[in-house]
Amino acid sequence: MTQAHAILWMDHLEARLASFSIGKADLVEVHSQSPNRNIHQKARSIGSGHAPDDHDFFDEIAAALVDAAEVLIVGPGNAKTAFETYIAERHVDLARRVVGVETVDHPTDHELLALARSSFKAIDQMGNTVSG
Repeated sequence: MTQAHAILWMDHLEARLASFSIGKADLVEVHSQSPNRNIHQKARSIGSGHAPDDHDFFDEIAAALVDAAEVLIVGPGNAKTAFETYIAERHVDLARRVVGVETVDHPTDHELLALARSSFKAIDQMGNTVSG
């Protein structure tokens, strides 16, 4: 991804990254390969019932975002904040380029790109770009 802006929609199983500049857009998908993807809590069992964060998945997402100048992270659950925390610790340069984290359900690719374009237009107008 060598575009100026990128939006990352993610949950614990998949990530969709849309990057764009004037006149061009790219979409990349990354899927978790974790064997712990379908853990559910059972009555009288020990543990939270939640799968641990998939650091390989997070690293793959970070690699896909390496060239994005600004990144907006969105998604329906807590994977987006877990990813934000992870990159703050392990991918500091990427973490500095995050311009926001928002809750978004399950948009289509077209809706995701439209959200990104409107969000970055507002960010650019406010002058909240990331300087590096």
